[in-house]
Amino acid sequence: MNKVGIYFAYWSQDWAADYVYYLNKVADLGFNVLEVSSAHILNMSDYNLKNLKSAAIERGIDITYCIGFSPDNDIASEDNAIRKKGIEYAKRTLGAIYHMNGKIFCGINYSSWPRIMNEGIVDKRPWLDRSLKSIKEVIKTAEDFGIYYCLEVVNRFEQFLINTAEEGIAFCKMVDSPNIKLLLDTFHMNIEEDSISEAIIKTGKYLGHMHIGENNRNVPGKGHMPWDEIFQALNRISYKGCIVMEPFVRMGGEVGRDIKIWRNLSNNCDEKCLDKDAKDALNFIRSELKGNYNWAIKDNMQ
Repeated sequence: MNKVGIYFAYWSQDWAADYVYYLNKVADLGFNVLEVSSAHILNMSDYNLKNLKSAAIERGIDITYCIGFSPDNDIASEDNAIRKKGIEYAKRTLGAIYHMNGKIFCGINYSSWPRIMNEGIVDKRPWLDRSLKSIKEVIKTAEDFGIYYCLEVVNRFEQFLINTAEEGIAFCKMVDSPNIKLLLDTFHMNIEEDSISEAIIKTGKYLGHMHIGENNRNVPGKGHMPWDEIFQALNRISYKGCIVMEPFVRMGGEVGRDIKIWRNLSNNCDEKCLDKDAKDALNFIRSELKGNYNWAIKDNMQ
């Protein structure tokens, strides 16, 4: 069964946080994976990185790394100096993840976030071309380190380059590397895809990482996402990778501002209450995984 994780910022209102604290929390709750911000990893001291790495080994928790590149590291930028800086930043990030025994680097790591098209322009091909050229340079480092470079397919309001699985697949084919993959996210798919299940099935071997969350960014089970459909599709493509919840429910701080959380989705939960909701969501997802795995076996036998 897939390893199930959760993004640390479900609890934190800041992108920089004590990851060891959240690692122990998710281990106690029964998760297998903690997802963190790779940007903060680059700013941590060697001592703190060593402690995080040791804690992950001790608690049996995998760490995955996610980011939205800042404008000054945009590898699709029209500015050559910014692109060059972004390429070096991506390579340094891959080096840090390798040092931490990481295998997944995901997010908007092909441009910047958030990003809208320049006024008066509707052709995104020049940005795609520049991004592709940069990724082809960066992917060699990912190959050397054995890290999957997962491009996140996001909604039109946050980025404009890769909004659908079909666009992501086309980009991956142009990169032409075993280490280039896609990150699909149910929140974004609910906005952009005609059919969530068909998008997952079409992605197939290119699916390297999976984010799950409700239509309203709450924990799974507190919205209207078609979970049976989603997990049946994942089973159809024999997806074995991590499934990471990415709920955002709290107003305020850097996280609330950047994710645009303008109302409290947690019903004013304290941390203990958030823990319970996370645990309930974990049980819900594991039940879905088990039920749809059994469904897939039965379906294949018919």
